[in-house]
Amino acid sequence: MGSVLHSFQWLCLFFLLVSVNVSAFKIPRLGTWSRTNRERSPKMMRPSSHLPDDDLKTFYYTQRLDHFNYRPDSYTTFQQRYMISFKYWGGPKSSAPIFAFFGAEGPVDLDIHFVGFLRDNAPHFNALIVYIEHRYYGKSIPFGSREESMRNASTRGYFNSAQAIADYAAILLHIKKTLSAQNSPIIVIGGSYGGMLASWFRLKYPHIALGALASSAPILYFNGTAPQAGYYYIVTKDFKETSESCYQTIRKSWSKIDRVAKKPNGLSILSKRFKTCVKLNKSFELKDYLDSLYTDAAQYNYPPEYPVKLICGAIDAAAKKTDILGQIFEGVVAYMNHRSCYDMNEYNYPTETYLGWRWQTCSEMVMPIGHDRNDSMFPPAPFNMKRFVHECGNLYGVLPQPHWVTTYYGGPDLKLILHRFASNIIFSNGLRDPYSSGGVLESISNSVVAVTTVNGCHCLDIRSREPKDPEWLVTQRNTEMVKFITGISLTCVMVEFDELSNRLTIVHVSNVMLGIAASLDSCMRGYRLIAIRREM
Repeated sequence: MGSVLHSFQWLCLFFLLVSVNVSAFKIPRLGTWSRTNRERSPKMMRPSSHLPDDDLKTFYYTQRLDHFNYRPDSYTTFQQRYMISFKYWGGPKSSAPIFAFFGAEGPVDLDIHFVGFLRDNAPHFNALIVYIEHRYYGKSIPFGSREESMRNASTRGYFNSAQAIADYAAILLHIKKTLSAQNSPIIVIGGSYGGMLASWFRLKYPHIALGALASSAPILYFNGTAPQAGYYYIVTKDFKETSESCYQTIRKSWSKIDRVAKKPNGLSILSKRFKTCVKLNKSFELKDYLDSLYTDAAQYNYPPEYPVKLICGAIDAAAKKTDILGQIFEGVVAYMNHRSCYDMNEYNYPTETYLGWRWQTCSEMVMPIGHDRNDSMFPPAPFNMKRFVHECGNLYGVLPQPHWVTTYYGGPDLKLILHRFASNIIFSNGLRDPYSSGGVLESISNSVVAVTTVNGCHCLDIRSREPKDPEWLVTQRNTEMVKFITGISLTCVMVEFDELSNRLTIVHVSNVMLGIAASLDSCMRGYRLIAIRREM
């Protein structure tokens, strides 16, 4: 009876999530790849051409539910999934590094396929590759089931970033101990939300991670540090630079949709013209769908298809044979392919990622994103924090903490904090990525480095290499590897103890690069006392 009740409550949450007016929740989703790729052309998926399944071994770590309390229920455990590839590892005696990828808001399986940065570069370093799944996603579910783990505010309360990176710390220490790899430096890597986790992990656990690569990590999009309209400004810029006429058509289409909707049978007309699977109940459903489609295309504007160019090409090509709404529909068809109908809820279905990320944005990951600029191709819709807090409270029974991320990880003067306390972090961003508006775009110090490309988009640099990758993308990845090798370093200070003078004497100072593990061994060999400090 209890399980039936829980299933009913879960189903009710599904419908509640869909029925809530999503305008207050319009925080574009993160992720290393577009979740709608499976719905479109297989060519646009572009997973790795060398899938690693045969090289990966899956493990489960008995993880503690709560790392920060000593209540009896804090010691409850769950099984957390991680995978290891030993294919390229030089072994514990070589002091070869460990590349650890941090899973984010979804099962780690598909990230393994799409994110090729670790596999592409591990051979150069003889590195061990580790993928760790984020708690509450995939197969790393506390309380026995997803339904139970998300059942109420008490069970969801352990679902946050601080617990997640503490999980990663526990697993990485476990791996080093199990493999006798105490001398193997760990480099953590993540994209999007996972990139934020990687950079935060380096700040919180510098004794575990020697360095971090944070791809497309909008760590400045909290507590008013980045402009609210920044995300949609870049979406607009991407379309406008691709085609001025396309930009103008999209900009005019919103009022056209509203005018048609106000006519008798207007919603039926719009439903027919856009071949919706279910008749529209209000024009907002269509506009929200188009909003999601345009932002998805801009955020994941991957070569060689370049979805923004694809959409604008179709919109412009239809200009002489149809009206504005017809042009917009042609753009939809170009991006989504020909279908019998188009589901206006495609971006809002309560999938595992959708449900988990909505909770995270309703609790701590509050990124105030809206569009209110005069030159935006979107109608005005500024982020309303008061309304957001109210609707999150109605939905989950708890109030968001919009200031907690900057309190716990640093901000709003985050750049100053990174300059004072951080080291060995690479922030990579493509400037066509809307989320780059909340990213670190300028190097802060010699070891907190920004790598940007004018044409790049969301997490493109950590995706698998492809033969047709443009030269600028190859250059970006090579630049990151140069920074990876030269920026993440140790200064080895060798000293000898003079028994007569009772003093320490510095006898040698050298930089020890991550890629030259033998240097670390030689640094440690033949001296009575060695001091190693991080290069700041």
